[in-house]
Amino acid sequence: MTEKDLNLIATHPLQTWQWGEFRRAWGNHIKRFSFGQITIHRLPMTPFSVAVFDKGIAPTKKMLEELKSYAKQNNVLFVKLEPNILKNKKTIDILKKAGAVPGKTLFTPTTFWIDLTKTKEALLESFHPKTRYNIRLAERKGVTVQIDNSTEAFETYLRLTKETAKRQGFYAHTEAYHRLMWKYLHTDLTEQKKQPIANLMTATFNNEIITTWILFQWKDFLYYPYGASTDKYKNVMANNLMMWKSILYGKDQGLKTFDLWGREPGKGFTPFKEGYNPQVVEFVGTWDLVCSPLYWAYVAADWVRWRILRLRALLRKG
Repeated sequence: MTEKDLNLIATHPLQTWQWGEFRRAWGNHIKRFSFGQITIHRLPMTPFSVAVFDKGIAPTKKMLEELKSYAKQNNVLFVKLEPNILKNKKTIDILKKAGAVPGKTLFTPTTFWIDLTKTKEALLESFHPKTRYNIRLAERKGVTVQIDNSTEAFETYLRLTKETAKRQGFYAHTEAYHRLMWKYLHTDLTEQKKQPIANLMTATFNNEIITTWILFQWKDFLYYPYGASTDKYKNVMANNLMMWKSILYGKDQGLKTFDLWGREPGKGFTPFKEGYNPQVVEFVGTWDLVCSPLYWAYVAADWVRWRILRLRALLRKG
């Protein structure tokens, strides 16, 4: 499988050659097939592994048989699949017949899509009135938004990511992870004079970068996987203008859809995203292709492990 061949069939950034090389450099074993790539993850203190096939093409009987064969030859207990296709009965039937069972999710089963083929006026009109108001407020306050891939802007992104994770109490990838991702999805591609997959959008207020978003671009899609901001100037509504300018950026690039990278009803950034009147789409979901009877022992052990971790967290809070 060559870079050209893989990127030709990849329908999502996580299936690109560059993402695979990034994950390899991060320490994962990568296996490529004619239909995409999987990451292999060793289970500590065992000879066994699990595999993840994230955002791949629609599974077929032949594909699943090939994955099973590889797994059985390489002590892989199961292959976790999250196909990059919308929910449909045919695909679910194929997965079930191959021995796949519903698994613990990596990505949310639903996400938001914004149609970038609509006119600027139609998009604005579709937004919630409060969202439109906040966009205009940010502009009146003097917030400016642009693509800024400079070293200074990226260093600010790293700093704001730490700040945001600490403030909101969520898990964030390490600085080393983000630096390596940026190298493979932006810097290396730019040096090769190729279209980068990752770009950095920034919002500036009072000559200070206060909000940063990483945007992925692949085929006809724009994605919003990572964002960070300071709590210093919440009243200038920079995030609202960031989303609007990201939409306009996608339109300028000739893209068709803006995928907001997940939806958790009532949680996190979801209410904010809903202000832009996106379409809710549901994927086929998360499926574990069982390749060993030891899979069930793994599931039981994983259940116990998470209960212990949650209990520890509760005890700390107490």
